[in-house]
Amino acid sequence: MIELKNIRKVFNQGQHNEFWALCGIDLAIPEQQVTALRGPSGSGKTTLLTILGCLARPTEGRVRLKGEDISGLPERFLTEIRRQTFGFVFQQFNLIRGLSAIENIILPAYPLGLPRKHLLEKAEALLADVALAHRREAKVEWLSGGEQQRVAICRALINDPEILIADEPTANLDTKLATEFLGILERLAAQGRTIILTSHDPLVVESSVVDCVVTLRDGRIVDQTEGRPASAERFC
Repeated sequence: MIELKNIRKVFNQGQHNEFWALCGIDLAIPEQQVTALRGPSGSGKTTLLTILGCLARPTEGRVRLKGEDISGLPERFLTEIRRQTFGFVFQQFNLIRGLSAIENIILPAYPLGLPRKHLLEKAEALLADVALAHRREAKVEWLSGGEQQRVAICRALINDPEILIADEPTANLDTKLATEFLGILERLAAQGRTIILTSHDPLVVESSVVDCVVTLRDGRIVDQTEGRPASAERFC
């Protein structure tokens, strides 16, 4: 579904603190599978995730989405691709304080021009699917961390994206809530969605939900394994 060829990404190019975050990445992300990007801090996994999600452009290399080279598209076209193709769950959730759960969920759908009644019905169905319908009117700052994450997932799904992008989705959750997240992830995978995530958490990368683990170090892929890993050592 997504193909990267010789992707390189530099920050502060030409400056004394120039830093190459990615150094020649070749990667193919299959559709309808769960792919986890793993690596230590500074390995480049979050930078790679932003390029996969069309949130950033590579300094060098080509990006193909569903067979089409999108590397040189103007930003307005990339914005449309992001809106129609991707849903994003950020590590800090990025929910808007002062708005209710359901209001946060429908915000990304406003540019599509759909009737508000339709959006509310869809948001209510998404909340029900994650057992959060009873909190639809609660301000997001009143919600627990696990509830906020479920709202963030619903927001990411409101435009029915083909690809779900999640950056360290269990970083701020305890084991119980992380396990609940994996249950949601499993249901989304069963629906045929393509899911790409980053994680340090062995509970996530060693889960049977994950189809492929890509390990990065120093901006390069050092291992790529299909299927559930037998142990964490295989990826170190």
